[in-house]
Amino acid sequence: MTAVQPAGRLLSVNVGLPQDVSWHGRTVHTAVWKRPVDGPRQVRRLNIDGDGQGDLAGHGGEHRAVFVYQIESYRYWQDQLGRDDFEYGQFGENFTITGLADDQVCIGDRYQIGEALFEVTQPRVTCYRVGIRMNEARMPSLLVSSHRPGFYFRVLREGAVRAGDEIVQVAAGPEAMTVAEVDGLLYLPGHSRERLLTALRIPALPDGWKASFRAMADQAETPGKPAGNAGLTAVSPPPAWPGFRSLTVTAIDRESDSVISVRLADPGGAALPAPAPGQFLTLRLNAVPGARPLLRSYSLSGAPDAGSYRISVKREAHGVGSQFVHAKVRPGDLLEVAAPRGTFVLHPGDRPVLLISAGVGATPVLAMLHALAAAQSGRDVWWLQGARSRSEEPFAEESRSLLATLPHGHRHVCFSRPGPGDVQGRDYQTAGRLSAPVLAGLGLPRDADAYICGPATFMADISAALTGLGIDGTRVHTEIFGAAPASTPGIAAAPASPPHQPAGEPGDGPEVAFARSGLTVRWGSGYDSLLELAEACGVPVRWSCRTGVCHTCETDLLSGTVSYAPDPVDEPASGSILICCSEPSADLALDL
Repeated sequence: MTAVQPAGRLLSVNVGLPQDVSWHGRTVHTAVWKRPVDGPRQVRRLNIDGDGQGDLAGHGGEHRAVFVYQIESYRYWQDQLGRDDFEYGQFGENFTITGLADDQVCIGDRYQIGEALFEVTQPRVTCYRVGIRMNEARMPSLLVSSHRPGFYFRVLREGAVRAGDEIVQVAAGPEAMTVAEVDGLLYLPGHSRERLLTALRIPALPDGWKASFRAMADQAETPGKPAGNAGLTAVSPPPAWPGFRSLTVTAIDRESDSVISVRLADPGGAALPAPAPGQFLTLRLNAVPGARPLLRSYSLSGAPDAGSYRISVKREAHGVGSQFVHAKVRPGDLLEVAAPRGTFVLHPGDRPVLLISAGVGATPVLAMLHALAAAQSGRDVWWLQGARSRSEEPFAEESRSLLATLPHGHRHVCFSRPGPGDVQGRDYQTAGRLSAPVLAGLGLPRDADAYICGPATFMADISAALTGLGIDGTRVHTEIFGAAPASTPGIAAAPASPPHQPAGEPGDGPEVAFARSGLTVRWGSGYDSLLELAEACGVPVRWSCRTGVCHTCETDLLSGTVSYAPDPVDEPASGSILICCSEPSADLALDL
């Protein structure tokens, strides 16, 4: 009988519990510091005894129970970085091993170590915390570009392991896709659709990775596919023009007591590029004489193929921009307008469609309804809207007439405060708010694509209600008015403050306008990136790696140009930038 040759050896078992560490004046809750342990340790389904994770949204769980890194990669990084201070657990790994290189180990491979049985599930998703641990901010980018990310084990059989145990392969993963290839397929340029489809056939690959690869495969087969990486962030077609251009106001229509529509056209009469249904326009408004222009974004509400644009604006009591549009803008005026943008758009297909809104949130979903009616769609289409009363329900007649052209159109409107002349059954169906109990009683199709727009609490409640009814959460899409909520993984919560000028002396560089936050500041040399400037101003931001890998920070560039340092691992979509590794080379306007 031939002896089984070990694939490698376990050199060290490393564990660590979450702790708070100081970083750039903030507190980070992290368990990236792992220390070797003596003797055997019990490996369990979700963890190793004595180990923990600080951010369970990005780390831990069944498919990320044990992180593995190779001593051969240690030696590579010691040489590349010119360092000799490494210790076991240096890269935040639980198992330091010899053998099992990332370009040889495949997703789905199974190994026995000591008493336990493991399955390779995914490459490591690198975040900024490995840079903190290594005292090298570039580390997330370097791990990906060098094809040395390391990988995770799922625990198939619990048991004790200890340093010195042999690693024996007991099964090979189907499709023979290595850790390095799968990692590069997501993060590096050149996303082969054939290989994406191959990866989707690997049972061991977690659902999150499969969702990313499915989005990338769909992107690859879309005619005139948008640039960017759909596996990392939603992408849209490139903007139809750079910066801002003048459009003529051709008409102003009243939609309700508080909402007007503004129609815009090319001054020379040419047809304007068609937006995707659900997108928005950003306007540069000279609302206050002598002051900087205001940047305000409004959803497009008209038919996408009209050759002209229509935006709908609710008059807000304290909204300088909306007050200006309502009181001062007139037919014949010229307005400065950036090209249509946004990823809250109607997806093609045959699945049922739920168009759900509250108040003026009906604006982008009305554009979707126009597109469905123009295509004479045979899809099951539901128009579900909440408003205070008939006088506050925008687009009532328009939505009814569009639904009437659809063979499978449905309408359910809720009035929270019906007016004296509002008739139930004619003007509205339910007295009260559009809520989970109302949705539960409608018999909504479970295989639908849902599009929700309205106040943040409304969208959160309706999204939860739909997933509670069995609708796939990946098919529930929301559009946010104003600044998007921040995502700063592992950072301890701090008191929120409205966006503001940064502390200290003003910079003398290009102007940076944060459109959604209503703030314009000058760039200063004390910042390493636009992300750092935004953070100094209290502008809500989203990020994870901070070195141009994960695309979490990808932001629409409304006007201006930037330079990168370091360059992104994979380019963002046309018309977008990665704020974590860029700085302005001219005045900028950002959709933040």
